[in-house]
Amino acid sequence: MAILSFVGFTLLVAVIAYFATKKTNENTSDGYFLGGRSLTAGVVAGSLLLTNLSTEQIVGLNGQAYSEGILVMAWETLAALAMVVTAIFLLPRYLKGGLTTVPQFLETRYDKGTKTIASGLFLLGYVVIFLPIVLYSGSLAISTMFDIPSLLGVSLNTSIWICVWVIGIIGSIYAIFGGLRAVAISDTVNAVGLLIGGLMIPFFGLMLIGDGSVTEGITILMNEAPEKFQSMGDRTSSVPFSTIFTGMMLVQLFYWGTNQAIIQRALAAKNLKEGQKGLLLAAFIKILGPLIVVLPGIIAFYVFGPDLETPDQAYPLLVNKVLPTALLGFFAAVLFGAILSSFNSALNSSVTLFSIDFYKEYINKDASEITVIKNGKYFGIVLAIASMLIAPLIANAPNGLFGYLQEVNGCYSIPILTIIVVGYATKRVPAIAAKVGIISGSALYIISQFIVKPMMADNAIEAAKASGITDPDKLVEIGTLAYPHYLHVMAILFVINIIIMLIIGKIAPRDTDFELEYTQKVSIEPYKYLVPVGLAICAIVIGIYAYFS
Repeated sequence: MAILSFVGFTLLVAVIAYFATKKTNENTSDGYFLGGRSLTAGVVAGSLLLTNLSTEQIVGLNGQAYSEGILVMAWETLAALAMVVTAIFLLPRYLKGGLTTVPQFLETRYDKGTKTIASGLFLLGYVVIFLPIVLYSGSLAISTMFDIPSLLGVSLNTSIWICVWVIGIIGSIYAIFGGLRAVAISDTVNAVGLLIGGLMIPFFGLMLIGDGSVTEGITILMNEAPEKFQSMGDRTSSVPFSTIFTGMMLVQLFYWGTNQAIIQRALAAKNLKEGQKGLLLAAFIKILGPLIVVLPGIIAFYVFGPDLETPDQAYPLLVNKVLPTALLGFFAAVLFGAILSSFNSALNSSVTLFSIDFYKEYINKDASEITVIKNGKYFGIVLAIASMLIAPLIANAPNGLFGYLQEVNGCYSIPILTIIVVGYATKRVPAIAAKVGIISGSALYIISQFIVKPMMADNAIEAAKASGITDPDKLVEIGTLAYPHYLHVMAILFVINIIIMLIIGKIAPRDTDFELEYTQKVSIEPYKYLVPVGLAICAIVIGIYAYFS
């Protein structure tokens, strides 16, 4: 029954995506890379949410909630604020310039070299980090949920290889041969399924705790584990409360406002109004995100106690315990859709970056749009195969790889955000300032996090040992507190980079003011309720934090 419902829902998504994209002209760049600039608000919102939500987030964030409680909701709720900022300030400028990729703006504002550096950094991040991790974590989840090793009589490692290639091939078909519209349509259908399936887990979990009553389950959970419902993290937590006002918002702005795999959905909107409505709808739904990626972890803490071997076991164990067998296949299908979405969205964005910013720019400047698209597809196939070969090897990586890689992303996320912010906020800062900003931002972050931080942590631990402290947990805490949290470091370097760029702009300004031209690709008439709806979303986020403070 579980396998039948899994196959049935997965085929349903494929059929809907096929018929919804039959008439899309994919022989043009706008048609293939941006779905013909035809996406409506609902499709934009659904695709944004499902591109973001995948197994490493559902399993990983619930694992953190199992350990630390509701304070990790910052990764979800603060995303809503970033989407509001993107809708009000960034998207109007993107659509006015008729952008296909974010780095295209950098060429218009600075020069071709700046665009190439930024595109290269985006591609490197997708190829080396994002795509293999999505494939591996997704394969591990599917393999465990269906017990593929027992079903096929193979080892866990072999079952992961099998799942990696199945997910990779299906995702590649969507992304490479279907274009963005196929990706976005399948995302939207899967997003509905994921919302339903994701909300079923806390629903049945609370019913289990409350002996059939959800409200009683909530009461018992909050009374028995009140420490898990504190939104203010201390200095030793993964999200100290103070980071919300520094690096956390910068990371969110980079992700939701400049990350090509995410913002490409809004760039494909049929007009500014639909794009803004899509972002606001996604922001509102994102506020409900903790119900799916945080609350189940707290429920698992109550159900299984604090002694699970690893926190990441919390969510899969809870799913298997509370979900009726008949619904297990449906839930696995929507989880499969989330894995697929993150993979094919990043792959589609990688193909877009390569085709527009590298192939057309440096390899074949006179290529027709059909030729550009065809060679982009070839690149996508190579990229997908490389990701599928790398993904299973992640199993051999050291513990804590995902957290480590999240920190590594700061090497390029903050420098790119800096040059985009300065690019829009100023008119005379020159291209050389942007290049210096990227290089200095990356170099300073690498030195800070991977040279200075370990050195200071080691010195603090040695000093603690010399004073007689031997408790391993206490020593780890001392080492952690010896250096500022990486989110604070990001904020400090963001300010330093801006100052450096402004100084260069003062010393050697552009000859003329930068003016953003309206390309008239789409209407840029804004959504008339943009500001009041945006303020309402911000008020809800603040209210949630106040309630759980």
